[in-house]
Amino acid sequence: MSEALVAKRYAEALFQLGNEKGTLDAFISEFSTVKEVFRTNHELITFLKHPRINNAKKKQFLDEVFSGFSKDVVNTLKLLAERHRIEITPSIIDHLFQFANDAKGIAEANVYSVRELSDAEKKEMESSFAKRLNKQHVRFNNVVDPTLIGGIKIRMGNTIYDGSISGKLRRIERSIGTRN
Repeated sequence: MSEALVAKRYAEALFQLGNEKGTLDAFISEFSTVKEVFRTNHELITFLKHPRINNAKKKQFLDEVFSGFSKDVVNTLKLLAERHRIEITPSIIDHLFQFANDAKGIAEANVYSVRELSDAEKKEMESSFAKRLNKQHVRFNNVVDPTLIGGIKIRMGNTIYDGSISGKLRRIERSIGTRN
């Protein structure tokens, strides 16, 4: 079974557990911290994957590192370490966030622009796209990309809305090339 499918199944189980217990928002908050720890501390994954370190030591280590976290979050990490799937933790967390956002009617996207967008510009675009996509709310992460020349490009999942000048120039170039 592919790791992406496995990660999605774990995330779905965590989403259901969080919904049943009414702790989904706490899960999201704690798993956000876990994701950041995994992203910035590569030695942690190396330690948890090491074949010579027994599961009891790995579990004790996870208890100590994540001592202030809920039992469900820590037990999930212990289970992943025991089953040799700890490296898919960030993917599980991404899927969990997606399930939570879908349930709340929230979409997330990256907005590429030549300069940092103002809060007013972001809010206007968020409300416009929320209506267009029939979502309660759209959250934009602004990424500065000077290669765009001007305009913006929005990436939401696998969909790209390209309103950049460089994108328009590429489309013009392709249409001129097909006429010859």
